[in-house]
Amino acid sequence: MYRSFKDMPVWQQAMEVAERVYSATEHLPKKEDYGLTSQIRRSALSISANIAEAFGRMHLLDKVNFYYHARGSLTETQSHIEYSRRVGYMSHEEADSLENALSALCLEINKIVVTLKNRKSDFT
Repeated sequence: MYRSFKDMPVWQQAMEVAERVYSATEHLPKKEDYGLTSQIRRSALSISANIAEAFGRMHLLDKVNFYYHARGSLTETQSHIEYSRRVGYMSHEEADSLENALSALCLEINKIVVTLKNRKSDFT
């Protein structure tokens, strides 16, 4: 059992992705500061925030819902990255690297959800 959400590898992965997204968006055009730059950074940071919130919840279904929110933020981030690639704001290599990190993170979140759902079925 983890003592803090900061000890969780999945939270650490999510925070690393948020840091990478921040770095990848530093060079976006100034005109995107209140648009894409802000949106992609918020969605990427929301992944780790929702994982942290899930950690703090006591009820199993609350935990699962916050992992679903984290997964939703993750797919939103994937969409922003794909847009960035298509309009030429991000290189294919940079976008692929972030996409791979997000896909790996999604698998970890899915494993947690399955584990929690199985735990719930043990009590029903």
